[in-house]
Amino acid sequence: MTADSPDAARAWRDQRSEAASAHADALERARAAESARARALIADFVREARERGVAPVPLKARSYDGQSRYRTPLTGWYLRRNESVAVGTDGEFYVLSVPGSLRSLVTGARPEPSDPPLVLGKGARDGESIDLVDALAIALGTQQRRQG
Repeated sequence: MTADSPDAARAWRDQRSEAASAHADALERARAAESARARALIADFVREARERGVAPVPLKARSYDGQSRYRTPLTGWYLRRNESVAVGTDGEFYVLSVPGSLRSLVTGARPEPSDPPLVLGKGARDGESIDLVDALAIALGTQQRRQG
């Protein structure tokens, strides 16, 4: 089998496909492990917020373009100053961005729970990301509010 034979090319493609699949599997396992750690932090936060009497607030969602705000059936605690993410009293993590619609203006929006990250705004511009543990501490009032 020569390097430019059809069999060699097929073997190379198969090898690259397997490597890509293994890489994707590893990334998914890492993401799931990160989410599991974040969920544990959120569960502790919800328990502590209730124990300390930190009152949840009605959560509002914002349209993707940022022009409209919508009621939601959710209550919880915002984790960012711009109110883009929150933890619900149900212990779920919510990204509070939804498609804009006239119907949502009338009936409200229903954001779906998301897998929580350990860093909010990861990959955002400098100063716009914050560790989840810090955001939760700020929401509890146990840490001074920082940029982000």
